[in-house]
Amino acid sequence: MPPVRTGYSLTQIALHWVIAVLVVAQVVLHEGMHAAYREALGGPAATEAERLMGDLHVAGGIAVFVLALLRIALRLRRGAPPPPETEHPALRFAARAVHVGFYAIILLMPLTGALAWFGGVEASAAVHRAGMLAIFVLLLLHIVGALYHHFVLKTDVMRRILRPERRSGMANRDDT
Repeated sequence: MPPVRTGYSLTQIALHWVIAVLVVAQVVLHEGMHAAYREALGGPAATEAERLMGDLHVAGGIAVFVLALLRIALRLRRGAPPPPETEHPALRFAARAVHVGFYAIILLMPLTGALAWFGGVEASAAVHRAGMLAIFVLLLLHIVGALYHHFVLKTDVMRRILRPERRSGMANRDDT
């Protein structure tokens, strides 16, 4: 069992923010991917820009999936800081549910997208499109929760994902 942590490692923080940026890019590139997908199904031709956006969307999805697997492996190996001791059990449950939801969605979205794009599975494409709503809801809950902790409860929850854990006498290594 990993030791109790007071914060995240630099690698955990970097993976958090890189995945966040990639997910936002995926949303931006969605329209181009949608046009490229319609074309692949025999619909109207996508523009070169839409095809490029589609290619970038596919590459971004693969990157999100691989980085999410790395992030999960690191979390299992290194652990994560516990919630504040004074946090209400309902908030603990909500935070855990949002985090589990995020891990699920950042793994499922690339898988459903790959099944749709590479396998031509239309049902998977529908699930993939519906997953965008889940991402928006989870993102909103995540941001509101972090801001609530920071400005109302005055905890260090938000600061932990901005600054790596400092441990006395040891380097900030991911494997310790």
